Amino acid sequence: MLLVVTDERCIGHEAGTNHPERPDRLIAATTGLRESGVTDALVHEVPRLVTDAELLRVHTRDLVDHVVSVGEAGGGRLDPDTVMNAASLEAARLAAGSVVTAVDRLVADAGAFDAAYCVVRPPGHHATPSQSMGFCLFNSVAVAAAALADAGERVAIVDIDAHHGNGTQDIFYADPRVLFASIHQSPLYPGTGRVDETGGGPGAGTTINVPLPPGATGDVARAAIDRVIAPAVERHGATWVLISAGYDGHRSDPITDLGYTSADIADLVGAVTALVGRGRVVTVLEGGYDLDAIRHSSAAVAAQLVGETHRPESATSGGPGFAVVDAAAEIHASP
Repeated sequence: MLLVVTDERCIGHEAGTNHPERPDRLIAATTGLRESGVTDALVHEVPRLVTDAELLRVHTRDLVDHVVSVGEAGGGRLDPDTVMNAASLEAARLAAGSVVTAVDRLVADAGAFDAAYCVVRPPGHHATPSQSMGFCLFNSVAVAAAALADAGERVAIVDIDAHHGNGTQDIFYADPRVLFASIHQSPLYPGTGRVDETGGGPGAGTTINVPLPPGATGDVARAAIDRVIAPAVERHGATWVLISAGYDGHRSDPITDLGYTSADIADLVGAVTALVGRGRVVTVLEGGYDLDAIRHSSAAVAAQLVGETHRPESATSGGPGFAVVDAAAEIHASP
């Protein structure tokens, strides 16, 4: 069974005319659920609103107060790409609350679910401790990861969005309790995520970056999981895995240049899901800006999370990037 945490109120957030992070993204993702072939295995849950106390585990008081004040004023611009309307604050609180809701339900009903899938917006992985940016208001995955870490769990976050999750990296860069691993395109916004960014202080070695060149295909990304990320997650002793599942690595995405298909994205999610026990994985929608790609990817991922196969497209191979995987594997090899 798959716990699906979603809420139509997330549709109300609008960032402006012709903005790529538009309400239709959520509609496409939920349509994919209906096309997954596993609707009988889906159990829907409404998320609760994240609290300020939960946000303050990963964000500064200034950031939280600023987002709240802009939202309560009816909207405004948080950075050049990140805009709020009157519905954005509630949507962002629901998006962040969805991941906490998913974790709480998986714990409360231990053994009842294979995994959870949070179909929400706005995305979160670019939000740093002190700055909302890159379409992201609050860092939803980080909020849940911090709560789990504070409860004594060992957490791994695996980010497969085409854009580097700079906010998540910044939040946990020196935190040894949370392993952050990202497979992303480089060069690309926000310009972070070099292979030599590996964590600092007590968190040294707990950040992994695999910056792939434009045109990289699914086989390259899967090699990054098999050769670099999976061994690191095992060494970390992760008891939970949170997946930042951006669908903008799809070859149809209008603002990126990777070469994945929905089959590749589902394969990546499946490989990561296998790294921890049943009922200990939460997958969260991040980016992705081609509506058909979102729909197909959401369908394929939902099926994958319950151990079924739904592949609207074929997997890809033959693209560049294995040299980057080799470099990352060398940096993160066991001592």
